[in-house]
Amino acid sequence: MPSNETSAAAPRRITILGATGSVGRSTVDVVRAHPESFVVEAVVGGRDAAALADLAIALDARFAAVADEAAGPALKDALAGSGIACGAGESAVLEAAEREADVVLAAISGAAGLAPTVAAMKPGRTIALANKECLVSAGVAFMAHAARMGVTLRAVDSEHNALEQALRAGRREDAIALTLTASGGPFRTWERARLERASVNEALAHPTWSMGAKISIDSATLMNKGLELIEAHHLFGMPADRLEVLVHPQSIVHGLVHWRDGSITAGLGAPDMRIPIVNALSLGDARLDLDLKRLDFAALGGFTFEPADRERFRCLALAEAAMAAGGGAPTVLNAANEIAVAAFCAGRIGFFGIAEAVERTLDAMSATTLPAPASVADALTLDAQTRARTEEILQDPKAPRDRRILQDRAPRPI
Repeated sequence: MPSNETSAAAPRRITILGATGSVGRSTVDVVRAHPESFVVEAVVGGRDAAALADLAIALDARFAAVADEAAGPALKDALAGSGIACGAGESAVLEAAEREADVVLAAISGAAGLAPTVAAMKPGRTIALANKECLVSAGVAFMAHAARMGVTLRAVDSEHNALEQALRAGRREDAIALTLTASGGPFRTWERARLERASVNEALAHPTWSMGAKISIDSATLMNKGLELIEAHHLFGMPADRLEVLVHPQSIVHGLVHWRDGSITAGLGAPDMRIPIVNALSLGDARLDLDLKRLDFAALGGFTFEPADRERFRCLALAEAAMAAGGGAPTVLNAANEIAVAAFCAGRIGFFGIAEAVERTLDAMSATTLPAPASVADALTLDAQTRARTEEILQDPKAPRDRRILQDRAPRPI
C-alpha cells in the first residue's frame, strides 16, 4: 500500500507523450497502480488509434492525440461516446503537450519528440524525460529553455535515473566522473564475420530489455549508449572526458558516480523500466510503491564488467567523438543514425552499414565545424538537412549496400 504521506498528497495531473510505446505503456502501468496519486490529462500516440483509444478510456484521460493525421478518424470513432476529446496531427500533439498538467512524461521516440517536449515546458512543471534525442539534437538550447521556464527535469532512462539518485549521496561539485553501463546488446559476443550477416530480427532480440524497434537496434550497435553519454553530459553538466561506458551484461548496476575522495556510489535495480519511471514520478521525496520481487543477490551469483569494443561497435566511437566535438555534431549524428537505422530495418544496408552511413554523413556535413543550434528551430532545421544528406549518401553508388563495410576500416576520430 502507498505510504500515508503519498496517500495524503493531492493527485498530480499527468500527460503521457508516447503512451503507446514501450516506455509509455510502462508509465501507464505505474499510473494505474497509483490511482490516488495521478489523474491523466492527455495521452499521445503515433499511429495506432485503437491502442491509444483503449488507453485513454482505461485512464479516463481528458484528451487523446494521435500524431498520424490519417489515423484521426479512427481515433474519433473509437472514442465516440466516451466524453474524451481528441485530435490528430502535429497541432493536436502540441495541444496535448500544452494542456494543464503538473508532470509530462516525454517518451515520443526520436527527434520527433523534441517540439512536443519543448511545448510541454511550462513554469513549475516537471518533465519526466525519456526522450534522449531532445538533449542529443538540441542539448544547449533545450537545457537553456528548461532553465528559463523554471521546469524540473527528471531522468527516466534507467542509467540517468540511477545516476540522478546516486548523485544525491554527495555534493554535485565533488563528483569527478560518471559511468554508464551497457548490457552489450544481442551481439556482445559475436565475431565481426558473424556481425556482417546480422539480420534485423537478430538485432531486435535484446537479451535484457523489452523495447521498441529503434532503440533495440541502437542497443545492438551501441549507438544508444553513445546517445546516453551525450544526454548525461547535458543533464549533469559533466565534461565529455569524465563520462565513460562499461559493459555489464546483467543490467543490474545502471550507473556509477566517482567522487573526489575515491569512493563510488552505484545505482542498482532490476532491469525493469517501471523502476526509473516510478522514481521520476514520485511525489516530492516520498517514493511510490512498486510491486516487484526484491533482487536476490545470492541467486544472481555475481556481476561481470568489461570494456566496450569500439571496433566492432563503431557507432559508440562516433557518438563519443561527436560529443567531444560538440557544436552541431551530435545533432547530425542523431539524424543520420535515425535514417540509417530505418534503412537497415528496410533491408537496404547491412548491420555495419549503419555506422558507415553515419560516419559519411558526419564527414559530408563537416559536422565538427558546425555551431551548436541556438534554438530548437535551428536544431530541427539541421536535423532535416542531415536526413536529406544521409538519404543522398544511401542513394549514392558508393554508399554501403552489403555486409562487408567497415571490415577493413580502423576506428578514427571524426
